[in-house]
Amino acid sequence: MTEGGRAQGAIAETQTEVEDQFAELDVDSPLVGIVMGSKSDMPTMEKAAQELEERGIRNEIRVMSAHRDPDTVVEYAKNARMRGLRVIIAGAGLAAALPGVVAAHTELPVIGVPLTSSSSVAGGLDALLAIAQMPPGVPVACVGVNNARNAAVLAARIIQA
Repeated sequence: MTEGGRAQGAIAETQTEVEDQFAELDVDSPLVGIVMGSKSDMPTMEKAAQELEERGIRNEIRVMSAHRDPDTVVEYAKNARMRGLRVIIAGAGLAAALPGVVAAHTELPVIGVPLTSSSSVAGGLDALLAIAQMPPGVPVACVGVNNARNAAVLAARIIQA
């Protein structure tokens, strides 16, 4: 074997050792992403984070609007699995597009939380129907109106399955 061949073999062996060491590291990345369309949704959606934390499940919370900043939503959804997420909980009111947009751009399970506001129709029925009536191939699980805690319980069950 030539000296150059031995050097390349040593480099390849070192790279494999480094990759093995990184694979053994326990990275504390979140398993559940919690997203909502507006900061005003935070008090309701924080209940999901509290439930997950009580169960020892790491999570992250982000505010992003499917209507006002769609590119951010798409990037978040497309990169979610790569960042270690296993489930996304998406809360939205009124037209409630956020859960469907997220689900259209990821293979991860998406749980929609219909939210109410002062502009809601029939106590959140508008958001509930918008989330529950997804087209074929874009599945979104849907919990009760303002029931972010149940979304977290469902996310925990999905992760543990």
